[in-house]
Amino acid sequence: MFEEKVRELLDKALQEKPDFFLINFEIKGGNTIEVIIDGDQGVKVEDCIAISRAIEHNLDREEEDFSLQVMSAGVTEGLVHQRQYQKNIGRILAIKTLANETFEGELIEVSDETFTLKWKAREPKPLGKGKITVEKTHPIQFGEVKKANVVIKFN
Repeated sequence: MFEEKVRELLDKALQEKPDFFLINFEIKGGNTIEVIIDGDQGVKVEDCIAISRAIEHNLDREEEDFSLQVMSAGVTEGLVHQRQYQKNIGRILAIKTLANETFEGELIEVSDETFTLKWKAREPKPLGKGKITVEKTHPIQFGEVKKANVVIKFN
């Protein structure tokens, strides 16, 4: 089947480039193949071209007509792969959990099963009136994430 062949070629191309990983693979109507990749060090246009050629040059257009798009994951698409968190340490993330909790803070640590955010909050003083600024951290399990986005701020 066409989809299986494309998937095999894509997997082989990604195995040859271990710094890259798949975010999304889809074959839409009219045999439009859409591949979204990301990389531990980011993705350059040349990387997309290399993946595209590895797929396209091994398919026969006489057998199956298709169009192919290989793209890098955009910042607005959110984080879907655990490896994306590692490369975003130091950035501000907005997280929504499966329990509908929301967090926004600096990504400070990533492990195999969790990541940790840090932020500042104003809280009442333990004694007396007024508030103090405290630094909070919160570990979040990858399996609990419903949505995760890098927060883009323009100064």
